[in-house]
Amino acid sequence: MAINGADVVLYVEIDGTMTSVGSQSNVNFDETTDVIDVSSKDSRAREILPGRYSASVSLDGFFIPSSSHYEALRDAMRNGTEIAIRRYYSGTAVEEADAIVSSLSSAFPDQGGATVAISLEVNGSWSAVV
Repeated sequence: MAINGADVVLYVEIDGTMTSVGSQSNVNFDETTDVIDVSSKDSRAREILPGRYSASVSLDGFFIPSSSHYEALRDAMRNGTEIAIRRYYSGTAVEEADAIVSSLSSAFPDQGGATVAISLEVNGSWSAVV
């Protein structure tokens, strides 16, 4: 069964409470494993091993000036503070991680809705919510 994108939401911890980041319009969860090349001159074929794992989240949303979520994420980025995040599917928490806000940008187009784009880098890895 396919999941509607509207059913996948990022939550952040603000003042000890997990709440969804308001006005989300898009969220991407990325995971990668670096490749370690262990090839030798004995063979033309490439041989590899798994290297470092990393995960990141990027979020787009509408800019709401009074949003406590935006302020908390902005403050975390400016202060270099780690935050707790959770991934929800259809209202159920499935994974959580600690993350650093690596970028935050706002756009204010003429005759268009103001938007915000946020990038998070996961510290460690995702873990299942139990």
